[in-house]
Amino acid sequence: MSGHEIDDLFQRIDGQGDVLGTLTADLVRIPTINPPGDAYEACAHFLGDRLAARGFDVEYLRAEGALGDSDRYPRTNVVARIEGDGPGPCVHFNSHIDVVAPGEGWTVDPFAGLVRDGRVYGRGTCDMKGGLAASVVAVEAMLESGIPFPGAIEISGTVDEESGGYAGVAWLAERGHFSKPRVDHVIIPEPLYKDSVCLGHRGVWWAEIEIRGRIAHGSMPFLGVSAIRGMAAFLEKVEHELYPRLAERRTAMPVIPDAARQSTLNFNSIHGGLDEQDLTSGFPSALVADRCRVVLDRRYLMEEDEAEVRAEVVEILDRLSAERDEFEYALRELWSVPPTLTEPDSPLVRALDRNIERVLGTPSRHVASPGTYDQKHVWRVGKLKDCVAYGPGILELAHQPDEYIDIDDMVASAKVMAAAALDLLRGSE
Repeated sequence: MSGHEIDDLFQRIDGQGDVLGTLTADLVRIPTINPPGDAYEACAHFLGDRLAARGFDVEYLRAEGALGDSDRYPRTNVVARIEGDGPGPCVHFNSHIDVVAPGEGWTVDPFAGLVRDGRVYGRGTCDMKGGLAASVVAVEAMLESGIPFPGAIEISGTVDEESGGYAGVAWLAERGHFSKPRVDHVIIPEPLYKDSVCLGHRGVWWAEIEIRGRIAHGSMPFLGVSAIRGMAAFLEKVEHELYPRLAERRTAMPVIPDAARQSTLNFNSIHGGLDEQDLTSGFPSALVADRCRVVLDRRYLMEEDEAEVRAEVVEILDRLSAERDEFEYALRELWSVPPTLTEPDSPLVRALDRNIERVLGTPSRHVASPGTYDQKHVWRVGKLKDCVAYGPGILELAHQPDEYIDIDDMVASAKVMAAAALDLLRGSE
């Protein structure tokens, strides 16, 4: 791009701070809480209507039959496309529209879209409606500038990323929406800092373990087998054997924060015995628990193998089966995704690197995410490797009370997105 073109483009985006704040606040006021999947259609149509008014061809694509889809909670995705001046590549900006539940601890209304002191507050501002707004304003500024470009630009708002993305990006990828020749480069504006290009993420392996006991009267526990005691034995071995091993493993992936550069394991939930009840209404029955279940969330490194990740858990369970009388277990794998890491010299990364330095005056950082995001489906299903996360926002604010995003960060990221997209479309190096 000429100096005049880039100056004009950046001046246009500099003047859009209020627009970015308003657009983000409007998106936050549509409470797309997942689960269960509230207000997806309303949010998809809000975004689609805005883009259609600016000349985009807009499709609303419901993932009928996908996990979670129902008439009450339709999994509606929106994909908008605008063609350039001739044949060329396609740059796609993908953002998820779902947000997690607000939880406790807020000092502001999580869905009011409060704009105060240069920030927008609310659930989803950081993760990732602020990034979505930045990508929309970036592309609008490109179009308003009149800078010619070949190829096409796409913007999508997709569902269910917070619960795996299977009715969103995965479903669309299965239908060719994230594959060549339709799309060449994908930018996902997740909140991983305006100066950083996120090349990928750690792997994930989720599993449910059920320990099976034998029911008996609680006054005579020696006639039964407590599944809770069996689970306690498993947890004790994990605590004293597996956790120390995981802490010693470090990755060459540039994962942030630094503590996430090791292997981790989190127990997502645990339940044993009778269903929970309010003890003010009476005492539970006197029973030995014959079932106890735990869901574990294992994040692993590119230096690790998924089969080995599974095997080290199974080894502990098998050893307990040999050590303890009547210890029985069942393991059910819930889902898994291998690590991803886009090459740092790919065309998309180089374009973002150039323009981060151009906008911020400092070299970009290459990072990797501690958790997965929808890049996994673009890679695995779409077979498209030129995909990264880049967007405004502070990673540690995601899913927190009083979540917010800085408007200045959205302005800076929108400049980077617009200039990088033009470089890719016009073949600039």
